[in-house]
Amino acid sequence: MRRLYALTLVLAALCALPLPANAQAWPTKPIRIVVPFAPGGAADVWARIIADPLSAALKQSVVVENRGGAGGMLAATQVMRADPDGYTLLVGGLAPQIIAPAIAANPGFDAIADFVHIVYIGGPPITWVVHPASELRSVRDVVEQARAGKLSGYASSGVGTLGHLVVEYVSKQQGIKLNHIPYNTAAFADIIAGRVPMGSFTWGAALGQVQGGTLRALAVTTEARRPDVPDVPTFKELGYDLVASTWFSLAAPKGTPPAIVQQLNREVIRILALPDIKTRLERDAFDPKSFTPEQLMAYFQAETARWKPIAQAAGMKPQ
Repeated sequence: MRRLYALTLVLAALCALPLPANAQAWPTKPIRIVVPFAPGGAADVWARIIADPLSAALKQSVVVENRGGAGGMLAATQVMRADPDGYTLLVGGLAPQIIAPAIAANPGFDAIADFVHIVYIGGPPITWVVHPASELRSVRDVVEQARAGKLSGYASSGVGTLGHLVVEYVSKQQGIKLNHIPYNTAAFADIIAGRVPMGSFTWGAALGQVQGGTLRALAVTTEARRPDVPDVPTFKELGYDLVASTWFSLAAPKGTPPAIVQQLNREVIRILALPDIKTRLERDAFDPKSFTPEQLMAYFQAETARWKPIAQAAGMKPQ
């Protein structure tokens, strides 16, 4: 009996000890999703679309915080330095974790070594657009005019954006050079006014103009033609190995417990499959993929190998 009593005291003492942090219930406080761009853009919109159902599923507040700057690297660095406890997440992906670091002399982080990649969200493809009355009727016309020195240039939403890199990819394939005109605003107005012959932009940004008839799309970087504009060919069917999107994902600091990573992966994949959200994904031409965290890491590695050389070949050397 004395031994049994002593054993009972030991067990009671062990039960009174605090549990290790990674064994406690999660989440027990609000979760932050840091968006590396200003409010209103696709990354911000989709962070907020996901936040509400994720909050309901986890029974804890999920707060979206915008922190723009340096092509997304400021936010990425902030999240990298956060505690790896599952309470600080990043809307990462192609722009802030692959392209921006590729053209920065000292990005402050490594997308592969410093993060756990949780779940793939997707993103909009790229389309080339011209004025409806333009004599440019196809991608071939663009290439031929550029080769003949008759094309003054093209617009995109900025240096290092996927719209920029898609043109550089085609230019490299065809052995031509196109003058890049980066814009922050008013690019569509200049194309419509005839001041710029062509633009390369995300599908979501250009769709309203295309459907409204103020711009005409030449091609799109989707796998198959878009049902809303079935007459617009894909770059793939035109002979280019070019299926691409400005995709987003969720990431966390390296060392975040695997159980939390797996739980977030399952929940976000479930949320993206909800009927109303799935409809929105299709409308915005997103390309959801049910990647595991391990598959997403491999995708990061492949996309880095794909786009970094194109950025550097376009003259976007580290600054």
